[in-house]
Amino acid sequence: MFGRKKKTDVDEEPTSFFGDENDESVEVDEVEDDLDAAGDEFGDESEGPYDISEIDSDDPTAGRDGQRLDLGSVLVPMPTGGQLQVEMAPNGSPQAVHLVTEHGRVTVAAYAAPKSPGQWREVVAELAQSLRDDNSAVSVENGPWGRELAAVTANMDLRFIGVDGPRWMVRCVVAGPSGSTAANAPLVAIARDILRDTVVNRGSEPHPVRTPLPVVLPQVLAEQLAAAHEQQLAAAQQQQVAAQQQQQAAPPAPPARPTPPPRSGESGSAMQQLGQ
Repeated sequence: MFGRKKKTDVDEEPTSFFGDENDESVEVDEVEDDLDAAGDEFGDESEGPYDISEIDSDDPTAGRDGQRLDLGSVLVPMPTGGQLQVEMAPNGSPQAVHLVTEHGRVTVAAYAAPKSPGQWREVVAELAQSLRDDNSAVSVENGPWGRELAAVTANMDLRFIGVDGPRWMVRCVVAGPSGSTAANAPLVAIARDILRDTVVNRGSEPHPVRTPLPVVLPQVLAEQLAAAHEQQLAAAQQQQVAAQQQQQAAPPAPPARPTPPPRSGESGSAMQQLGQ
């Protein structure tokens, strides 16, 4: 059994959300004005994302409809039939964990934020400008937590959903084929259901604002990835050995035929003629 603590339990660092309005889209040039017009109000207390301090249960992995996947800074529920896709950083540490469904991919990540809300307001405006600079079609729409950014790029459709919390901000990226990130699409419904049952564990360590909070893989998953990596290395070594053996077994190339010397004429060889 789990629940959300009363608002008085977190009055020192309240979780604030943008107010909900109608569902009409707006132009990117109006992003700042629309975000300023949206009120910073508390969302429905029966829905997340939750701060770890708001969970009454002793087991924060016990979700609404099943177990949450503990990724360190975020605990997320697995969608039905979903699979995990881990993105690794160059140093070998996990950089992001994607929840892959039949409709597309959902990625939930937490970032450090100041005590006062409003970081998502700044981020969504910057994202809109960056996408517009890449010649993507961009619109800002109202969702359950306030403003959501929808974009159509050359490779895929995207939707960014953000929520401000106590010293953290959650960003959910929804990615899929054309039409999959429309407001009423199944993939977006899945993403919102994931966010409603997500828990953020910011920790007490200081982090610069906008720094991604660390992703930590469960031990079982980390062991599986390590085993898969070892299998890949072993397969690559076997291929290398096989290529070397094949090269050694190949018959030697025939020796090159010697170049015949220049023919000599009555006045001597060709070189001698050139030297005259």
